[in-house]
Amino acid sequence: MTSRGTEFRGWVPRPGYRAAAGVFAVGMMGTTLPTPLYELYRRQIGFSELIVTVVFAVYAVGVIAALLVAGDFSDVLGRRPMLFCALGLSALSGVCFLCEGGLPLLYVGRVLSGFSAGLFSGTGTAAVLELAPADRRASAAFAATAANMGGLGLGPLVSGLLAEYGPWPLKLPFLVHLVLLGLAVAVTCLLPETVRRSSPRRPLRPQGMRVAPEVRGVFAPCALAAFAGFSLLGLFTAVAPDFLARVLGEHNLAVVGAVVFSVFCASTGGQLLMGRVGVRRALPLGSLVLVVGLFFVGASLLLGLLPVLLVGAVAGGVGQGMAFRAGLTEVGSAAPDAHRGATISAFFVVAYVGISLPVVGVGALAVALGVREAGLVFTGCAILVVSAVGTSLWRRHHA
Repeated sequence: MTSRGTEFRGWVPRPGYRAAAGVFAVGMMGTTLPTPLYELYRRQIGFSELIVTVVFAVYAVGVIAALLVAGDFSDVLGRRPMLFCALGLSALSGVCFLCEGGLPLLYVGRVLSGFSAGLFSGTGTAAVLELAPADRRASAAFAATAANMGGLGLGPLVSGLLAEYGPWPLKLPFLVHLVLLGLAVAVTCLLPETVRRSSPRRPLRPQGMRVAPEVRGVFAPCALAAFAGFSLLGLFTAVAPDFLARVLGEHNLAVVGAVVFSVFCASTGGQLLMGRVGVRRALPLGSLVLVVGLFFVGASLLLGLLPVLLVGAVAGGVGQGMAFRAGLTEVGSAAPDAHRGATISAFFVVAYVGISLPVVGVGALAVALGVREAGLVFTGCAILVVSAVGTSLWRRHHA
């Protein structure tokens, strides 16, 4: 007969949704590590602002491709295998940046990073939600979105600090991240699998944009709000370092990383506020706050003042976070279990179209008009789009 002490010694606790959120955050952190370093790469290699945005857009194309091709693979193969795959792609991306000798490896590294982020977006979110107990689903939804935004924000913050104050500015951030990825692999090995594999196994096919019929009425307004919010995130992660250097005269990489971090940190705060505001009110209210943030971003370009830009970053991040979490919560809750990964992936496809296309337009305008003018055109167009989306969501809420 086994004693009680022996049973206790043989029992190994399994990490839960918070551990999965940590893995998710480490993976997403790698996708924004290069943000403060683009100015260094430009000096070393020699390329224009348009190329910076193209390098960023290549990453977004990788994200969208992964979501469209493999968005529901974790529903078939399981969450853990796809998390391992995403972590491996993130590590390969880091190796590309460590061995970088010109634009080709930058492009390859960003594409691999995009593939990794695409797999993490759907799989990581679904894993965090499914590992939570039934009474912790709301907390798990916040943990998933906070891991996504928090990881994206930690990337430029850590990278900027290491590049400004440490040795090997173009190497050390990626070496540190590779160590963190190793720890994330160890944690993933301990995570329980939440997907029951069917026999025979469903064939793996590119899914395209697949939204479960039960979710379509909820999906469209939520995805539009995500598109609008992610366009602001794209501006800060791809173009803000150049704005800071050329318009505001700020060349400290740690400050650049901190400014970008403030957007994502505010987004996490906005997601926390969503719990108090409520899902349906948070969608239109988040869009309104996002418009306020965009006004301040435009004013900072006109006045050339860093504090005004920070106010715009925080206000815009709060609005984006409120709308993003509300949309993801509605879509994730409405999706059936068998198609949750695919539906969440479709949601992220729309968001990443918003983060990529407007940014490339800003890069092209910067070459033709200048950085300040391109930023003003972007903020003007974004204000119009977000105002239209917010008005539509407000009418829907009252209806």
